[in-house]
Amino acid sequence: MRLYLTALKPTDSVTDGFLPAAHALGCEVTILTDRPERHPYAVACDVRDPRALIDTVEQLGRPDAIFSNSDHLQAETALAAAYFGLPGKDWRACVAAKNKFLMRRRLREAGVEQVFTVRLAPGDPVPGDPPYPVVLKPREGVASEDVMLVEHGLDRAVAEVRKRRPGEALVVEEYLEGPLRTLETLGDGTGLRVLGGFETTLGPLPYFVEERLDWSPGGPHEHVLEALRALGAGFGACHTEYVLTPRGPRIVEVNYRVIGDHCDFLLGDVLGVPLFAWILRVHLGEPAPAVPAATAYGSAVSLVADRPGTVKQAPGHESVDAGDVRLWHRPLRAVGDAVSLTRTNRDYLGVVRAVGPDRARVDAAIADYRARRPWVLE
Repeated sequence: MRLYLTALKPTDSVTDGFLPAAHALGCEVTILTDRPERHPYAVACDVRDPRALIDTVEQLGRPDAIFSNSDHLQAETALAAAYFGLPGKDWRACVAAKNKFLMRRRLREAGVEQVFTVRLAPGDPVPGDPPYPVVLKPREGVASEDVMLVEHGLDRAVAEVRKRRPGEALVVEEYLEGPLRTLETLGDGTGLRVLGGFETTLGPLPYFVEERLDWSPGGPHEHVLEALRALGAGFGACHTEYVLTPRGPRIVEVNYRVIGDHCDFLLGDVLGVPLFAWILRVHLGEPAPAVPAATAYGSAVSLVADRPGTVKQAPGHESVDAGDVRLWHRPLRAVGDAVSLTRTNRDYLGVVRAVGPDRARVDAAIADYRARRPWVLE
């Protein structure tokens, strides 16, 4: 079987997740990327252009699957898969999920939910009377970059973000107050399987930095599934974030790929399933399997820099058995690195994920590890 995987920068999800899974399935893998020097099995391609992507695949040999886990390449990859008659996502759903204004419009038109939203193209005037508090965010942003709560002075906040993002469209939407949750799904085009979900802990406002995710599989799944159906997001992995507001659940964003920040590995650990292989099998034309009950409890803690400085001490890439808890640490910075605060997910120093019988033992193992193996910035 011949698998083409489109990518931009290397990620742990691809390098340590999808590539080993593809090889275990017997796939011949080619990574199509604009950064071939940074990937194994790579061929140079302008992957942001679906015409170039289709041309490159045709030249290299007919595919059995074309797949991407990149936030930025879902529509292009879906168009290429459709050209070759392969299983894949609807490119329109990919565009609607990525574009936060289009997502709001689709959900409103379908009658799923109404959330105040204004799209600001470059040069558009800033609304003078928004329903404060509001959230300002890039229309197609990632990693919580330039996402902020604005309680007054929206014009000043917009001017600040536009300096950093000239030529980009922004979105202003009502602030959704309440607990933040995720729902993880896997679809095969005929139906959606609920894999589970997480409770998200954010850092202090006005920023929205995700600091911790804890296994929490229950919730108002039907509302989220209705939203995904309205968007047409019914194939492959999908990571949806939503808030439990006093008016009911409201979608924050739909990420049409598997959950990141090592929670994809955590999801597989908690369920006890080969998650990356499951996702690839769907793209190879197989039905999504039945989801078993979780075999454990899991948490992922992002170790966030609380001040700028230079990394003087840091734990390495390691796994630890702490009684009946299995713990992994993945450093994202190295000793000697200079750290400057961005108030985004880019401030992560490392990620600790842990799986055990219950939350109390998982929490204790994470706390003990962090006390014994601290990150030190000076």
